[in-house]
Amino acid sequence: MASRTTSFARPQAPRIPSVSSRLSFAVSTAERGEGGNAPAEHHQIDEEIAEIKRYEDFTTIDWVQDATQERLRRRARRRKTAGLSDHGRVSWRVRLGESYDAAQGWIVVTLIGAAIGLNAALLNIITEWLSDIKMGYCTTAFYLNENFCCWGEDNGCDHWHRWTGFEPANYVLYIMFATIFAWTSATLVKSFAPYAAGSGISEIKCIIAGFVMKGFLGFWTLVIKSVALPLAIASGLSVGKEGPSVHYAVCTGNVISRLFDKYKRNASKTREILSACAAAGVGVAFGSPIGGVLFSLEEMSNYFPLKTMWRSYFCALVATAVLAAMNPFRTGQLVMFQVKYDRSWHFFETVPYIIIGIFGGLYGAFVIKWNLRAQAFRKKYLSKWAVLEATLLAAGTAIICYPNVFLRIDMSESMEILFLECEGTEDYQGLCDNDKRWANIVSLVLATVVRVFLVIISYGCKVPAGIFVPSMAIGASFGRAVGIVMQAIYHAHPESTFFSACQPDEPCITPGTYAFLGAAAALSGIMHITVSVVVIMFELTGALTYILPTMIVVGVTKAVSDMFGKGGIADRMIWFSGFPFLDNKEEHNFGVPVSAAMTNDVVVIPIHGMTLGSIEDLLKQPKYQGFPIVEDVSTKVLVGYVGRTELRYAIDRLRRERSIAISPEARCNFSPPSLSAITPITPTVTISNVDYSMSSASVDFSRYVDATPVTVHPRLPLETVMELFRKIGPRVILIEHRGRLAGLVTAKDCLKYQFKAEAAENPRDDRDIAEGHERLWALMKNVGAWVSGKVSSASGGRITLGTGTEERVPLVRGGGGGGGGAHGHIMDGDEDVGDDDGVELENR
Repeated sequence: MASRTTSFARPQAPRIPSVSSRLSFAVSTAERGEGGNAPAEHHQIDEEIAEIKRYEDFTTIDWVQDATQERLRRRARRRKTAGLSDHGRVSWRVRLGESYDAAQGWIVVTLIGAAIGLNAALLNIITEWLSDIKMGYCTTAFYLNENFCCWGEDNGCDHWHRWTGFEPANYVLYIMFATIFAWTSATLVKSFAPYAAGSGISEIKCIIAGFVMKGFLGFWTLVIKSVALPLAIASGLSVGKEGPSVHYAVCTGNVISRLFDKYKRNASKTREILSACAAAGVGVAFGSPIGGVLFSLEEMSNYFPLKTMWRSYFCALVATAVLAAMNPFRTGQLVMFQVKYDRSWHFFETVPYIIIGIFGGLYGAFVIKWNLRAQAFRKKYLSKWAVLEATLLAAGTAIICYPNVFLRIDMSESMEILFLECEGTEDYQGLCDNDKRWANIVSLVLATVVRVFLVIISYGCKVPAGIFVPSMAIGASFGRAVGIVMQAIYHAHPESTFFSACQPDEPCITPGTYAFLGAAAALSGIMHITVSVVVIMFELTGALTYILPTMIVVGVTKAVSDMFGKGGIADRMIWFSGFPFLDNKEEHNFGVPVSAAMTNDVVVIPIHGMTLGSIEDLLKQPKYQGFPIVEDVSTKVLVGYVGRTELRYAIDRLRRERSIAISPEARCNFSPPSLSAITPITPTVTISNVDYSMSSASVDFSRYVDATPVTVHPRLPLETVMELFRKIGPRVILIEHRGRLAGLVTAKDCLKYQFKAEAAENPRDDRDIAEGHERLWALMKNVGAWVSGKVSSASGGRITLGTGTEERVPLVRGGGGGGGGAHGHIMDGDEDVGDDDGVELENR
């Protein structure tokens, strides 16, 4: 449980709880109504400790103690209400306050949903304009994109002008715009909110599970994510905005919920809000509120009770309704690639559907494998060049994509085109022209291959970047190619028995449906989600007839994906980053007791005998985040547990409130309060002697001892202990045998054992990968030196491309400078960082 030392010299602001403290004494006191003379100070202590914990970066929330604390708050609130009653009657003011408290959750999700919907609509409008401004401008009004400028026209209009009449000049301007947008986006992220980079889904999964990442859901992250995301999408990078939409939605929920006391004080209620926001984020991204709820259930949350589902449903409903009211595309569609199908499918089409499903599974496995290698290379060699990397990626993408008509346009727009039926709609670049059929197939296959390569190298660069829409665009281009091939086969052999189900007076094959199913397959393959994909695609089309084909395709994709390993790219990024997250999707059968993974060498504190100076020396060692309390060091009879935060707070409070210095030789008492005795709550520390400077003084820390920590037997199976961490969420589990302390185990210990067991079962040698990275880096340096020399010689030495460090090296979390995640450092969940402004997950 190694960590960095946390500084507690903070201004004493109003405190909010997520407290780790004494369970048995708190419960027994509340049940017996004791300590009623000093509830204010009791509450203040808990609030101050909770505020400290809130600012401890990379800590984990103890859900057991958080739930206990919430029960105590409810009991205190009921007692207060009973005390305000007049002869058994409660006044209307009290009833109004109770009603407001009960309705606060719905008020919060309504405000959050409205804010998410409004933000999504604005981002859609801005993104479309920035994407079109690379190609030309509207003479009627500069702020209009091409669709609004040429409203009602299918293939452009006189009001929309290209930048020049010279096509090579337009090519250069396209590259310049893309480069400027990417540079601006990366610079904003680096300068103001490093956490705004990437998708954010992996980190949000960990945060909902109880992992604290200070600033990841903060106000500045929300602002920079919302500003930089349209720039990143408009730059043409092979990244999407649907993944980051979950991040900015959850940021919105966190910022707004913090304005309400009910959510400032309780982590479990905040978890409900964050789960609901994740659902709303997917809902506005795909125009699919029910799909968003299912996505939050299937992918984001490991704890999803019925109340959370209702909150998620309502939040997604409000967000989607506001987006529909804003009507950003002026077509009534919630997303650009929304489409309607009025034709049915034929049973013989199951064969190409299975082919598309196989492609989705292979695509997901291929991209996950090679993207993780690209992330390892980026983490080791490119961490100092984040802005330059994003800028060069955008320039290279623009150079490669402009010649291809399906890569040149925005990915959402390309999906809109590929999804459409040929009859009754515009014919984009001859896509529905039979004479250009094979040219279109070649162009679509080429677009698929190029986009796969660009997604591998682009996803993870330091701009807001998702992988949903790029994957769907890849699947759509491949699916459309398959549909065109099927259409060509049908036209060549219309009398074949294979096509006997086709009606002679209507089109038999609809290539747009194949693109639609290909998008579903690719999304399922990269994220390893099933039910939510089917519902999302159904809500996109509204076609009940295509639910069964979608289920077939997603089912085949799931089967193929599972052959290459469990977990989608979000789960693999959690593993790569080293977050202490126990995935409930994985099933383990280690066949060993918990004693095989526990920490045996545990530093303990006896209930009597230790001096204040020795306790402070112990706290100076950052690797200890808590201490079991035993009767004495020799017998190790377990009596409780005290957290590092509580102990540090108690000592600081003692020194702050005592005008006379306390001797370091003062004896400390950690006896947990008994159920029969009434231990005073109000004093944080009691001093038995008047002369505090004398070594005979006694300091009582019993107020901070948890007398009922979670304990298990050493022979309990490790799988059961991992299930305890998932289901009830303690920070630490003590191993107790016949009343004596045998060790302790954390989620990190379980993950360590899991990684060791997997490495022993499937040994692998990464030296070839590391050597390949070295060769690639050497090649990149040589190319950079050559370009620098050419520029310098061409400018007569006036322009020199230096090799100095462009950026400071950010703080690396989850590993050293090494390449692979398998060798990365697993965070304890109790780390802290020294530079609050420079935290950046290098491998995101």
